[in-house]
Amino acid sequence: MSVESAFIPPQRPKSAPLWRGRVVRRLLSGGLVLWAAVTLSFISVYLAPGDIVSLLMGEQVQTPAIEAAIRAEWGLDQPLYLQYLYYLWRVLHGDFGRSYMLNTDVSSLVLSQLWPTLKLTGLALVVSLVFAVVMAVATAHRRLGQRIAGGIELILASTPSFWLGIVLLFIFSFTLRWFPVAGDRSFSSLVLPALSLGLAQGAVVSQVLRRGLEDALDEPFVLTLRAWGLGNRIIRLRHALRHAALPAVTLTGWLSGGLLSGAVITEQVFGRPGLGKITVDAVLGKDLPVVLAVAIFSALVYVVLSTLVDILYLFIDPRLRDNGQDDGENA
Repeated sequence: MSVESAFIPPQRPKSAPLWRGRVVRRLLSGGLVLWAAVTLSFISVYLAPGDIVSLLMGEQVQTPAIEAAIRAEWGLDQPLYLQYLYYLWRVLHGDFGRSYMLNTDVSSLVLSQLWPTLKLTGLALVVSLVFAVVMAVATAHRRLGQRIAGGIELILASTPSFWLGIVLLFIFSFTLRWFPVAGDRSFSSLVLPALSLGLAQGAVVSQVLRRGLEDALDEPFVLTLRAWGLGNRIIRLRHALRHAALPAVTLTGWLSGGLLSGAVITEQVFGRPGLGKITVDAVLGKDLPVVLAVAIFSALVYVVLSTLVDILYLFIDPRLRDNGQDDGENA
């Protein structure tokens, strides 16, 4: 039995693992959020300025016959509720329609640009977590370190990712020539974009993690660990950090959804392929199916990440698995 568990009150035997019900409820709520995102995306098509038929016709001569043919081809001659149900059915089957500009399948277009964006956001998430853990562990309960780290974190959190990317490009690409300026040819081309995208999030998470770590270091079990002769580094990394992780995990899950939207701008700054380029081109060209597909995909990423964070709680702190049953019994 670990030292920390000695300070946790003994729990009564549980008749059923309620964490399964919690996971099911979280999945259902995630599905509800996705449905809301699809519905709002559909409504935004009809609230957007401009006529869809005019966008589809382009510069060709508009005649009633051509307009009627286009409406029939794209299903725009149907009642609004039937268009919504048909759109919902297509989205459930992964069909987001065809691009107005490129006349190609939107699903294939998004999937073809998905991997570069996922590589960037994944590495940016790793950068943010490593930065947050290193800064929090190194400066918790150290006054001078807190002041230095606080200044660095304030600058990073206040700097837009695209501006930080420009600074990094000027220093490490144009001046020192350590990293390529643009493209996606090797891992080195990922370093600067991931830093510009992940450091700002890591600065915010670091502040929350440091506060939780300081609270954990004031707990009674830390005194016991010190009495046993454990070193400060082991106490911080192996014991106190786990107790301080829940608020930081919550914030990380919430902020990670913004990494995808931040990647759109970052990819443009560094000239990388990915969802950023096709999204910017679609917005400028009013290619609504592509814009809506990216918006729905962003909502899906956010729902998946927030669901994984909620499930991760149950593994970080086992007491959360059955707290719902305790509350019911105490009531």
